[in-house]
Amino acid sequence: MKQTPDSHLGAFLRARRAQLTPQECGLPEPDSTRRVTGLLRQEVAQLAAISVDYYTRPEQGRVRASAPVLVTLVRVLRLEDDQKTYMYELAGRSGARPHRRRAAEQLRPAMRRLLDQLTETPALVLGRRLDILAWNPAAVALYTDFATIPADRRNYVHLLFTDPVVRGLHRAWEHDARDAVAALRMEAAAGPDDPDLVRLVGTLTIRDADFRTWWAEHRVSGAGYGTKHYRHRLVGDLTLDCDTWAGPDGSGQRLMVLTAETGTPSHDALRILTSWTAQEPGTERTEDPTR
Repeated sequence: MKQTPDSHLGAFLRARRAQLTPQECGLPEPDSTRRVTGLLRQEVAQLAAISVDYYTRPEQGRVRASAPVLVTLVRVLRLEDDQKTYMYELAGRSGARPHRRRAAEQLRPAMRRLLDQLTETPALVLGRRLDILAWNPAAVALYTDFATIPADRRNYVHLLFTDPVVRGLHRAWEHDARDAVAALRMEAAAGPDDPDLVRLVGTLTIRDADFRTWWAEHRVSGAGYGTKHYRHRLVGDLTLDCDTWAGPDGSGQRLMVLTAETGTPSHDALRILTSWTAQEPGTERTEDPTR
């Protein structure tokens, strides 16, 4: 059965209350016979000062949550900024970030120029659903030859879970994979019924138990920076800063760049890696021509 936006919101509310305990919300410690983890609906309603039925209806997708209820749930469910944005967007309320225009997935000329100029810095252009739209030779040197991967599988999250080379590159794979799932969750709020997104999530849910578990947690993240720890098959360990910038045109395209501090072993190793592989066959291909 096709899910509605309200049912997506209900799934998020259920997942979030399961992550909280009565104690951290200021409620009395439950007795030892209690077998349910997380908050009960009755406890959420109590904290929100509303009736159980009034809370249950939006959680079950029977009615759309009102703005005052959403404001209260931000407090009761102890939502962080990304979670608040995600919940409001699922609820279709004006308190969410503006909906982005669903532009065609075509590379912006400015992104193309940036990739061409970043000769010693791995860089990717990510589209909606974290699809990999374009890349430079340094990204091929670090990750893999994206041109050899079919377009329908050239997705950052898909590769992180299914490609042995990309998965093995991440020294802190579980941390990075959970962050990627949270970023995909955040992206999904703008179009939870997007057929390509549904297909991607369905494939990974079937193929990987970790993805299935983490997707069900409804953890969300809009962070645009962080640190990646890699173990490359040619140059060994690398610690790189990962920064992501959103395009100004509302297309959802983002430039992801990986850098190392000058003078560090990682910086030296990255320069060696890119100099070795920049002229190898296949590295000159930097954009999916089918998009």
